[in-house]
Amino acid sequence: MLELEHVSKSFDTVRAVDDISLAIKAGEIFGLIGPNGAGKTTTIRMIAGILQPDSGSIRFNGKPIDESMKNRMGYLPEERGLYKKYKLMDTIVYFGSLKGMTVDQVKEKARPWLERFGLAGYANRKLEELSKGNQQKVQFLISTLHDPDLLILDELFAGLDPLNQEMMNEWLHDMKRGGKVILFSTHVMEQAENICDRLCMINKGRIVLEGSPTDIRRQYTQDKVRIEFRGDGSFLGSLPGVRNSVCTDSAVELELEPGADLNAILARAVQEIEISRFERVVPSLHQIFIDVVGNSNHVEKATPKPVRPVMAATDPAAKRLFFSGLFLLSFGIVAGVIAVSGTPGIEDFIAPVALTAAGLVRFLQYTRRKKKLAEDRRS
Repeated sequence: MLELEHVSKSFDTVRAVDDISLAIKAGEIFGLIGPNGAGKTTTIRMIAGILQPDSGSIRFNGKPIDESMKNRMGYLPEERGLYKKYKLMDTIVYFGSLKGMTVDQVKEKARPWLERFGLAGYANRKLEELSKGNQQKVQFLISTLHDPDLLILDELFAGLDPLNQEMMNEWLHDMKRGGKVILFSTHVMEQAENICDRLCMINKGRIVLEGSPTDIRRQYTQDKVRIEFRGDGSFLGSLPGVRNSVCTDSAVELELEPGADLNAILARAVQEIEISRFERVVPSLHQIFIDVVGNSNHVEKATPKPVRPVMAATDPAAKRLFFSGLFLLSFGIVAGVIAVSGTPGIEDFIAPVALTAAGLVRFLQYTRRKKKLAEDRRS
């Protein structure tokens, strides 16, 4: 059993995980779901021993997670970590050795799986030659080849086509029947609903839902029924106990008042129309996720703070224009003073005029640059 008791973790001023307690039993697939930034990855990394909690405890079969646990744990992270220039079998051997397996042990266990995954012909090819889906299968293989007791899977099905998803699902349930503790994290609610025995939704670092998918859906079931029929069902919306209705040619969804008599509604419907389906409307986990997370994460639009324009003096290009203009203008003035101190001819004023003009051009460019910086900052 994997147990988390009052686990918290902060980064600077952000409380990523806030007093989470969980118990995951052997022989079950436990789902960890939530929006981006909810604290899922931080929780997983603490379980894997990559991060240490600020407070609380994490135990596996009654013992703390430490270095001695690494060979009993399999971790497939969301961020993949394959060396794409390495050959497939060399990569599997390397990661197997990190779990204490010999080369012969790795190859003996890997070959049947490579055959099963359709990768036997790629054993001596570089990983960069494999598709994203095949790389995902390799990542999965190296996470489980050492037969871990605790398996952490973050977005297991990423990049896999439906056929390979089904193959992976079968393997996952084989591990479940073998008594493994399986933590499964995903953003796809349908996967969590179909695969997990129990699940936990976290948001802003805290647990907001926990239980089996069926129990959670039942908890959020509203007083609605759906009737599919043949005939004229327009009368259904006016039956006693019906608060509101949405009707099409062949189906109607009725929102009921508290205490409405379903049997009476069904009995009246049977008299008037041919019913092919009558069921209570149960929300999907996807819809519950949107309702729970959407409501709690609603943030009023903040008034933007005024932004000070960038000072031209801090911009390298503006500084070059300013100082080069100053330099040219100064030399132009000095050259002009020298020219008028003698008996100058027209040719004596060419250099002072050119230097002064060049300096004035630089100052004009500096002014334009300064204006553009201010406009860019405001936008």
